[in-house]
Amino acid sequence: MRVGSFVLAARFPGQGDGEALHRAVRSAEVAEEAGLDSVWLAEHHFVPYGTCPSAVTLAALLLGRTRRLRVGTAVSVLPTAHPVALGEQAALLHITSGGRFSLGVGRGGPWVDLEVFGSGLGAFEEGFPESLDLLLRWLREPAVGAAGERFGFREVAVVPRPSECLTDVDGPEVVVACTSPRSVRLAAERGLPMLLGMHVGDEEKAQMVALWREHARASGRSGDEIREAAHVSAGVCQIADRRTDAVETLTKAMPGWLRQGLDAHVTVDGRARAMRDPLAYTELLCGLHPVGTPRLAVDRLAATSERTGISRFALLVEGSGDLAATEENVRRLGAEVLPQLG
Repeated sequence: MRVGSFVLAARFPGQGDGEALHRAVRSAEVAEEAGLDSVWLAEHHFVPYGTCPSAVTLAALLLGRTRRLRVGTAVSVLPTAHPVALGEQAALLHITSGGRFSLGVGRGGPWVDLEVFGSGLGAFEEGFPESLDLLLRWLREPAVGAAGERFGFREVAVVPRPSECLTDVDGPEVVVACTSPRSVRLAAERGLPMLLGMHVGDEEKAQMVALWREHARASGRSGDEIREAAHVSAGVCQIADRRTDAVETLTKAMPGWLRQGLDAHVTVDGRARAMRDPLAYTELLCGLHPVGTPRLAVDRLAATSERTGISRFALLVEGSGDLAATEENVRRLGAEVLPQLG
């Protein structure tokens, strides 16, 4: 089992962007010290829900500050990025880090980002498959041209080529954030592992893994490829001596962050959007994930792995909103939970 942290660089009420980003960087450094496997970095624009606008840029910083930790994006939003530019960045990080970079990609949402970056609503609603396929070609082929609906250009050389990494890994791992049957099928047909969100529980994640396997078999993926698919389960983790203390820490801090962060999203086309009740959502997360004693955390992670077949985790550890408490949370996860997971 491989356990990593999920870093949103969340700006809690009363905090500034610098404080949120400092906590994000420091929590990743402590994750390596504590023995965690990886850190996964979120990307958001124009909202305090997450103050990192470029997950690949922050990944570059953290890869330079660490020596063992795997660093991934969770996720780089493809509709607001050119897939070739993102592919070049991913190749650069893969090669210079010795193969420690994972590229997580997703559709994002129908947010005003699409207007600001000039990609338009179509890039979100219909353009994701074309962008993903162009990105994958860039990471796998020596030269690439395009003649699609969104992207068209003459053939150009891929420089640097990911396969030129001085390791036995041909290119960066690509993971797809999946929230619907459509995205599950998209990932499965391409043989790409899924990143499954923290808002869904074990039963729904198990159903999504089963659906992925079904589509992967139908598209001709090998049995070994299907069995070895390293899906990632996102969740929340807060360690305390008593479960009530861990829950209290999160229910005091997270609702305020969620309320101001999620409410700041603006749709590009004015469509109505519903927001979860922040306290109810926090309580839901506390019930789904390893929030409590070290023993409870071990049991919860083991149960999720058994029920879903997923053995990789990206756990939000900054739910207290406090730097010192976040560092302690990560250290306890490393010292008191990981050794019992094997």
